[in-house]
Amino acid sequence: MIIGLGIVACSSPDTDPDPSPAAGALQTAVDGLVGASDGPPGVLALVDRGAGAETYTAGTGDTDTGVPIAVDDVTRIASVSKAFAGAAALDLIDDGRLELDSTIGASVTGMPEAWWSVTVAQLLQHTAGIPDYIRTPEFLEALTSDPGRSWEPRQLIEFVADQPLEFAPGSEYRYSDTDNIVIGLIVEQAGGEPYATALRNRIYEPLGLAATSLPSTTDLPTPHVNGYDRSESGDTENVSELISPTGAWASGGMLSTAADLNTFVRAYVSGELIGPAQHEAQFTFVPGAGGPPGPGENEAGLAVYRYTTECGVVYGHTGNFPGYTTFIAASEDGTRSAVVLVNTQINDAEPDLFQHLTTVFEAAACALLD
Repeated sequence: MIIGLGIVACSSPDTDPDPSPAAGALQTAVDGLVGASDGPPGVLALVDRGAGAETYTAGTGDTDTGVPIAVDDVTRIASVSKAFAGAAALDLIDDGRLELDSTIGASVTGMPEAWWSVTVAQLLQHTAGIPDYIRTPEFLEALTSDPGRSWEPRQLIEFVADQPLEFAPGSEYRYSDTDNIVIGLIVEQAGGEPYATALRNRIYEPLGLAATSLPSTTDLPTPHVNGYDRSESGDTENVSELISPTGAWASGGMLSTAADLNTFVRAYVSGELIGPAQHEAQFTFVPGAGGPPGPGENEAGLAVYRYTTECGVVYGHTGNFPGYTTFIAASEDGTRSAVVLVNTQINDAEPDLFQHLTTVFEAAACALLD
């Protein structure tokens, strides 16, 4: 099994009886990704322009049954979890329990002294300079030797706790999963409740996200999207329940569905979940991309990215987890949105396949703006 990273080309038509050119381009892109060399078993793209969601699928969410991915199938959303962490932190700021310029040293106990001056805003924008625990050889070795191991958040931080900051806080952009582990701990301390409870009280319940959760085990509910990887022999391997989500926690451990993600991204990007002052601060951008990069030119705000595509500007987040790739996006006012689910991990380490993925992301952005 390859930590980090069979082709059934079966597409479904757009639900719109008179699809636009943008809709046709999205279906073509989805078909092209599944049909590519080493392409994923399945893809779903959802587009909502305000008159009901349209779905575009290719391949399957389960290679045993051949059934396409559906909008209510639970999937691992990977680093899209970071947007939920941002929503929880910004909501606490709106409540007056936290501030954007609150420092790690003043907001959470037990953190390395070298990190104390880093602010909440810098953590959310990945300008903190804190090293990424996921990239350390020690974490990768532990993950490979025991993928299902359960982790506590502070155990993840320990992998980089003795390392200095990589740059002066606020001076550069560098994507780091550790940033969001710290954000989760800050949310717990500022809100006085476990992080999973804060997500439920501040995001799931207000938005009616019944299928979204932060699990503590490898188990997936039914129905779910199976995630696949390529084994060293080249065979397709089901890794859906192999890796503990606790190894990603607030950085990438959540579950959701295309339907729930569509509701969330519309509310999140429009500022419905937070106050106007926090929303304005959130939409201050610096050059920077997530993992994987999104379509077009990428710029990082506070737990949100701005994607300047050939069709216009959308806002959202991407995510990778072994077996899964996710993309959410919306127009600035939240009235138009898109979600892309892929049941293989794809990133820019595989240039040819990643180009197909980028084409899907771009086509989804164009379809929602169409």
